Amino acid sequence: MANIKSQLKDIVQNEKRRQQNIAVRSAIKTYSKKALATAGTDEARENLNLALKSIDKAVSRGVIKKNTGARKKSLLMRTVLNEKTTPPPAAEEAVEAE
Repeated sequence: MANIKSQLKDIVQNEKRRQQNIAVRSAIKTYSKKALATAGTDEARENLNLALKSIDKAVSRGVIKKNTGARKKSLLMRTVLNEKTTPPPAAEEAVEAE
Protein backbone atom coordinates (compact mmCIF):
# COMPACT_ATOMS: atom_id res chain seq x y z
CA MET A 1 0.00 0.00 0.00
CA ALA A 2 1.19 3.49 -0.79
CA ASN A 3 2.62 5.70 1.97
CA ILE A 4 2.57 9.00 0.14
CA LYS A 5 -0.53 11.14 0.47
CA SER A 6 -0.77 11.90 -3.27
CA GLN A 7 -0.49 8.21 -4.11
CA LEU A 8 -3.31 7.39 -1.69
CA LYS A 9 -5.40 10.05 -3.39
CA ASP A 10 -4.54 8.59 -6.82
CA ILE A 11 -5.71 5.16 -5.67
CA VAL A 12 -9.08 6.58 -4.61
CA GLN A 13 -9.46 8.57 -7.84
CA ASN A 14 -8.53 5.59 -10.02
CA GLU A 15 -11.09 3.37 -8.33
CA LYS A 16 -13.78 6.02 -8.78
CA ARG A 17 -12.92 6.36 -12.49
CA ARG A 18 -12.89 2.57 -12.91
CA GLN A 19 -16.39 2.31 -11.45
CA GLN A 20 -17.64 5.09 -13.76
CA ASN A 21 -16.10 3.38 -16.79
CA ILE A 22 -17.77 0.09 -15.84
CA ALA A 23 -21.12 1.88 -15.66
CA VAL A 24 -20.61 3.46 -19.09
CA ARG A 25 -19.65 0.12 -20.67
CA SER A 26 -22.69 -1.49 -19.08
CA ALA A 27 -24.94 1.25 -20.49
CA ILE A 28 -23.54 0.60 -23.97
CA LYS A 29 -24.37 -3.08 -23.65
CA THR A 30 -27.87 -2.36 -22.34
CA TYR A 31 -28.75 0.09 -25.11
CA SER A 32 -27.28 -2.22 -27.75
CA LYS A 33 -29.35 -5.16 -26.52
CA LYS A 34 -32.50 -3.03 -26.56
CA ALA A 35 -31.78 -1.92 -30.12
CA LEU A 36 -31.20 -5.50 -31.26
CA ALA A 37 -34.32 -6.74 -29.48
CA THR A 38 -36.52 -4.15 -31.19
CA ALA A 39 -34.99 -4.59 -34.65
CA GLY A 40 -37.70 -4.59 -37.28
CA THR A 41 -40.19 -2.64 -35.14
CA ASP A 42 -41.14 1.02 -34.92
CA GLU A 43 -39.02 1.53 -31.79
CA ALA A 44 -35.87 0.24 -33.48
CA ARG A 45 -34.75 3.63 -34.82
CA GLU A 46 -35.13 5.36 -31.46
CA ASN A 47 -33.30 2.58 -29.58
CA LEU A 48 -30.59 2.51 -32.23
CA ASN A 49 -30.03 6.25 -31.82
CA LEU A 50 -29.74 5.87 -28.03
CA ALA A 51 -27.19 3.08 -28.45
CA LEU A 52 -25.15 5.08 -30.97
CA LYS A 53 -25.26 8.12 -28.71
CA SER A 54 -23.98 6.12 -25.73
CA ILE A 55 -21.14 4.69 -27.83
CA ASP A 56 -20.17 8.17 -29.05
CA LYS A 57 -20.15 9.50 -25.47
CA ALA A 58 -17.94 6.63 -24.32
CA VAL A 59 -15.48 7.33 -27.13
CA SER A 60 -15.37 11.05 -26.35
CA ARG A 61 -14.77 10.34 -22.64
CA GLY A 62 -12.01 7.89 -23.47
CA VAL A 63 -13.78 4.85 -22.00
CA ILE A 64 -13.42 2.95 -25.27
CA LYS A 65 -11.08 3.61 -28.19
CA LYS A 66 -12.18 5.30 -31.39
CA ASN A 67 -11.90 2.23 -33.61
CA THR A 68 -13.71 0.06 -31.07
CA GLY A 69 -16.57 2.56 -31.02
CA ALA A 70 -16.70 2.67 -34.80
CA ARG A 71 -16.72 -1.12 -34.99
CA LYS A 72 -19.53 -1.42 -32.42
CA LYS A 73 -21.61 1.23 -34.21
CA SER A 74 -21.09 -0.38 -37.61
CA LEU A 75 -22.05 -3.84 -36.39
CA LEU A 76 -25.08 -2.53 -34.54
CA MET A 77 -26.36 -0.48 -37.48
CA ARG A 78 -25.76 -3.30 -39.94
CA THR A 79 -27.61 -5.79 -37.76
CA VAL A 80 -30.58 -3.57 -36.88
CA LEU A 81 -31.10 -2.13 -40.35
CA ASN A 82 -30.72 -5.48 -42.14
CA GLU A 83 -33.21 -7.03 -39.76
CA LYS A 84 -35.68 -4.39 -40.87
CA THR A 85 -35.38 -5.25 -44.57
CA THR A 86 -35.28 -9.03 -44.15
CA PRO A 87 -38.76 -10.56 -44.40
CA PRO A 88 -39.93 -12.70 -41.50
CA PRO A 89 -39.55 -16.50 -41.89
CA ALA A 90 -43.30 -16.99 -42.43
CA ALA A 91 -43.23 -14.68 -45.47
CA GLU A 92 -40.30 -16.61 -46.99
CA GLU A 93 -42.21 -19.91 -46.66
CA ALA A 94 -45.25 -18.40 -48.35
CA VAL A 95 -43.13 -17.25 -51.29
CA GLU A 96 -41.54 -20.70 -51.68
CA ALA A 97 -44.95 -22.43 -51.56
CA GLU A 98 -46.23 -20.50 -54.58
